[in-house]
Amino acid sequence: MVLAAESRIKEEKEDTNVGPPNIPRHPEVLARWDPAKARRPDIAEAPVFYPSLEEFEDTVAYIEKIRPSAEPYGICRIVPPLHWSPPFRLREKSIWEGIKFHTRVQNVELLQNRGPVKKKKKKKPKARKRKRSYPRVVSSSKRRPSSVSSPEEEEVFGFNSGPDFTLEEFEKYARRFKESYFKMKEGNATKWSPSIEEMEGEYWRIVEDAAADDEVEVYYGADLENKVLGSGFERGETSGWNLNNLPRLSGSLLSFERGDISGVLVPWVYVGMCFSTFCWHVEDHHLYSINYNHFGEPKVWYGVPGTHATSLEKAMRKHLPDLFEETPDLLHGLVTQFSPSILKDEGVPVYRAVQRAGEYVLTFPRAYHAGFNSGFNCAEAVNVATVDWLSHGQNAVELLSNENKKTSVSHDKLLLGAAYEAVRSLSSGGGEGAESLAWRCFCEKNMTLTKAVETRLRMEEARIDALGGGFRLVKMEKYFDSNCERECVKCSYDLHLTASGCNKCSPGEYACTKHASELCSCEGNDRFVLLRHTVDELRSLVRALEGEAEHLKTWASMVREDFSEAQEREPRGFDLNLEFQGNDGEFDDTSETRHDEAEDLKTWAKEPRGFDLNLEYQVDGEFDNTSDARHDASMLNFAAYVETINLGFLVFRDLWCNKHAIYPKGFKSRVKFYNVKDPMRMSYYISEVVDVGLMGPFFKVTLEEAHQDESFSAGSAQACWEMVLQKVNEEIKKRRERNIHTLESINGLQMFGFLSPSIIQAIEALDPNHRLVEYWNHKKQGGSLEV
Repeated sequence: MVLAAESRIKEEKEDTNVGPPNIPRHPEVLARWDPAKARRPDIAEAPVFYPSLEEFEDTVAYIEKIRPSAEPYGICRIVPPLHWSPPFRLREKSIWEGIKFHTRVQNVELLQNRGPVKKKKKKKPKARKRKRSYPRVVSSSKRRPSSVSSPEEEEVFGFNSGPDFTLEEFEKYARRFKESYFKMKEGNATKWSPSIEEMEGEYWRIVEDAAADDEVEVYYGADLENKVLGSGFERGETSGWNLNNLPRLSGSLLSFERGDISGVLVPWVYVGMCFSTFCWHVEDHHLYSINYNHFGEPKVWYGVPGTHATSLEKAMRKHLPDLFEETPDLLHGLVTQFSPSILKDEGVPVYRAVQRAGEYVLTFPRAYHAGFNSGFNCAEAVNVATVDWLSHGQNAVELLSNENKKTSVSHDKLLLGAAYEAVRSLSSGGGEGAESLAWRCFCEKNMTLTKAVETRLRMEEARIDALGGGFRLVKMEKYFDSNCERECVKCSYDLHLTASGCNKCSPGEYACTKHASELCSCEGNDRFVLLRHTVDELRSLVRALEGEAEHLKTWASMVREDFSEAQEREPRGFDLNLEFQGNDGEFDDTSETRHDEAEDLKTWAKEPRGFDLNLEYQVDGEFDNTSDARHDASMLNFAAYVETINLGFLVFRDLWCNKHAIYPKGFKSRVKFYNVKDPMRMSYYISEVVDVGLMGPFFKVTLEEAHQDESFSAGSAQACWEMVLQKVNEEIKKRRERNIHTLESINGLQMFGFLSPSIIQAIEALDPNHRLVEYWNHKKQGGSLEV
């Protein structure tokens, strides 16, 4: 203790030394915590998922698996298996102490309650003059706008540039701020630390209270590009949960984009301090985003489902009319926070997630999200796009076009890339391989990918028809947009699929088919429309995706020809090929690389979980931890009566059974178990099996009490009930003074009812011909049903 105190005193003295002139060693904290006026929002929690090691192996497949359960919340939290602990690269001394990053200044009290800048200029300034900001340059992608108004041209609210820090310097600054604000220090000793709930209440008091005179200024190291600090993940980490790898994984449509688009395909790093804020926004192109908190204190998130995005926008316009009048695209600026409590009052569903170190937060397409940091931390984020995103992405580019905003990626390139890959996969190996079966789930008639291509076809067909006969239709050169961006001069629409132009008056300029007539009024043969694929070719592509043999054969030949040509043209490979990244950062698709990566993943997946719930049992209303009691509870107390609500129906595909049980789609049962909120009483839970398409069955357990919003979802019945048990254990630990013991283990199949003789008999009767071979073969062999 003495050594620790001496070390702290030494650090205090060092901090008083004069440092670089732009780094404030001691934060000026004028406001103080006011717990009596806390405004913590009363909102429900977003779902939390706990993937097994096996599930964790395939990142994109796991996202697809949890989507049906999680997307209605807009955001969710993913807690990796216990053995997932990737090294944090930025802790290296040369980076931690030697590399500086830029920050932004955030005045928290102005994030919601501020008037238009032009009106504020007329007011008499306060004694402490507020800094006023201008639009900031965001070099987030090669496609986003790079031109920014100067202060002389236009004055709008934004975040000023703050001091540059090293991570070591920022940690000290952030700690001092929090200690001062919450009065956490008494002499050299730390008295206590506020809870997340207390900080959340104080944060929203600052943001919402327009009458308060508090001025709370913080710094945020946000949107730090790879060239600043680099990634927090080690380069050699091959897992898909390394955010450098995720966007280009098989199954992510961003793998068809060749450019390294910063912030979309290349992760950004975020260094936060207490109250530093990320304001309400949706991702570019309404993409998925995934954020990993490498270390430090939690981030508090708020999410709104994508289905209610318009409702959020209407609510904010209603309550902040002056700001939207001055800046109609206010939400694109990421500088405006808004109370979840007000959103809830306006009928907008809002959910909370507290992301601790070592956890991921996933946001879904067009899901508005916002939040703040509870203290010093470092996170990293990137985008990903699964096939189900296509309809969201198409809607996003149309909205961007209407607002004349540049795109970040070419949506049509991703769409066609997915279609080409599906054709290539469906036509190879007889169409029965795992890859072919995976793509088939998105193809065929009225399926996700087929519908997306058909929608795009009809859109362009209608626009070309509307042009009349004043344009020549010309085949687009294959590499029209390979080496440069092609965007509509009128609305910035991407021109990968079609482009219009005029040889006479505007050579080299192009417009989309919506604005072709506005480009010029020339007549004759000078005006033209370039087509990457004719309307008939796109119709044929739709039929190929639907599985019509002749069309599939035609398109497979075209794709193979393009593949061969691309290989000759550029040795690095073709867009359709998903490549592996070697240790040198370059992409490699050699058989040795594929073998090494596959073996690494196999070895990693076989590592023991080391997961022990350390729970005990309750017998006859009293808690007991003797071995006999545990055995009796295991064999008797949890062989509880399971009531069948809906038997469901069988799905004759892989994953819908195993040697232990058959899992009917729509199966639903009811069972009594300890209440996760109050383990002193028993409550009913609903267990159900839902269909998540390609990923097979998904298991869900919900507490059957109207006033308690508790639901647990996982890829197995066992994992589901283990999550329930964990939550019960957390509550029991709070009651140690009552000598309450905890539960050691639980059988998920039993709790669902899949080990109940009457339920087994009823389910088996649904498969009289024994088509679910894995289950029946094991049963014929007299296999045990132990799990």
